[in-house]
Amino acid sequence: MPARSTNTICYFLLAWFAVNFIQSAFSELHYDETYYWVFSRFLDWGYYDHPPMVAMFIKAGSLFTHSTLGVRLLSVISNVAAIFILWQIAKTYAKDARLFVLLYSSMLILHVYSFITTPDTPLFLFTALFFYILHRYLNEDRLKYALLLGLIAACMLYSKYHAVLVFLFTVLAHWQLLRRASFWLIAALATILFLPHILWQINNGLPSVEYHLFDRTARIYRFSFTTDFIVSQFLIAGPLTGIFLYYYAFKHKTSDAFLRVLKFNCFGFLLFFLLSSFKSRVEAHWTLLAFIPLFLLVYLYLVRMTAVPRWFIKLCYANIVLILLVRVVLIFPLSDLSRIKGLKQFWGKEQFAEQIHQVIGDEWLIMDNGFQDASNYNFVNNTIKGFAYNTRDYRKTQYDYWPIEDSLRNRNAYYASFKRLDDLLQDSIETNKGTLYFAYLDSVRTYQKVTIAAVGMPKDLHAGALQQVHLELYNPYEDTITFSNAGEKWACYIEYGFTKHFFEQTSFSEIMGDYRQIRIPPKESASFPATIRMPDAPDDYSLVFSIRTAPFAGSRNSRKIPVSILSN
Repeated sequence: MPARSTNTICYFLLAWFAVNFIQSAFSELHYDETYYWVFSRFLDWGYYDHPPMVAMFIKAGSLFTHSTLGVRLLSVISNVAAIFILWQIAKTYAKDARLFVLLYSSMLILHVYSFITTPDTPLFLFTALFFYILHRYLNEDRLKYALLLGLIAACMLYSKYHAVLVFLFTVLAHWQLLRRASFWLIAALATILFLPHILWQINNGLPSVEYHLFDRTARIYRFSFTTDFIVSQFLIAGPLTGIFLYYYAFKHKTSDAFLRVLKFNCFGFLLFFLLSSFKSRVEAHWTLLAFIPLFLLVYLYLVRMTAVPRWFIKLCYANIVLILLVRVVLIFPLSDLSRIKGLKQFWGKEQFAEQIHQVIGDEWLIMDNGFQDASNYNFVNNTIKGFAYNTRDYRKTQYDYWPIEDSLRNRNAYYASFKRLDDLLQDSIETNKGTLYFAYLDSVRTYQKVTIAAVGMPKDLHAGALQQVHLELYNPYEDTITFSNAGEKWACYIEYGFTKHFFEQTSFSEIMGDYRQIRIPPKESASFPATIRMPDAPDDYSLVFSIRTAPFAGSRNSRKIPVSILSN
């Protein structure tokens, strides 16, 4: 029986690797994957959105080939390794390789992260490894396990910040860990190894903290945030079996500390993001780490049954058939499915990027509709000449930190937009995303990286009041900048606006102040007084300062400054 189980797992892992290898090679990259590919071209200790492990995964695979397979190669290998690790955990309780394979293959989200490359991919591997070593550490308080857990915990943190929740729920499930001296060694080692990223955050003004804790959640709540989250969790667990998986996991008795840790992590993740959905929209895959303990708990519950219900087995097989059909469609798309949001992002992007390249050749490219299309253009054409100009009604991205803008400033570039570019000589092409307009700009003028801070800005102000503020501007570039329009082809304005919610489009006004004569040398700051008018309607707002240079919409050059407008 042990030999048969081992053979079954080995055959499954080989088949799983082969399927995902083919899928990786012949499916287009998701937009996020192309964004992370650009990460790999600028290796660093951190990025605006995420820690750097995903960039390392892509960089390693891309050493062999510049292709979709290169981006995903380490993901395919690491996923096979993660499954093998999960089997090592599962078989210590019970060996039923056929049930293990059937159950794993029937869970939709485990297919998704078997080949695509996002920060969740390395996180999945290191979390499986964390649970594997933790299982031993709970039984034996040995130094080697503590050192390994410290190293693995750091790798989890370098993958994605969600790792913090695993640590939290693990301690909540077995708080006696706090009494172990070796536990504090684990925490200290992980912190020391994670210090380079912490220092990167500090040196760059804590951008990830600003984004994840404040910017990303600043939206008007809609009931659909919560209902969509609940429905999505049943679907990604298994389209036909999801509700039963949660039931079996909940019913499983935690006979030891490790199983209690699994249960706390499973339902702790789900509860945490359910509560988060009452504040903002939650992406379905953010609960990925809940599915490692969910899978193990369900497997152990089923394997201890006298007989697994035949209807459940049939539903698992039906899940597998449906999932495989979707995976085939990702390679051979059907036009009728191109309108499904979750699927259409895998199709037509290569053609779109190639069309743009046919128009602009090897010139620099500026796009103003988020980071996705610029990143896709860069990957498909194996370049870093595509720049995402992030407008003030969007959010910052890693493009606000990379030196791409520094390279194209004061040079010629093509500006591509899905909005018609008024007052500019332009051309257009028809794409699968709509009409794309082009304008050729000479001597591009942008100040995307200039930061503006309002010193001594009161938080409580009266509606319609004129308020004098002291603005400090920092020039991060290697050349002197000025805001004068004398002799300049592209006009420049320093403006401000008040927003209430994330991604809200609002009107901006030019500040009242003499800033045209300011010249700021490289890496230096300048300050001056300015006057701004408060909104007429009492409410809580966020004040944003923006530098707008023609023909662009204006970049976001300050943090969102909270302001409360009081009635007169």
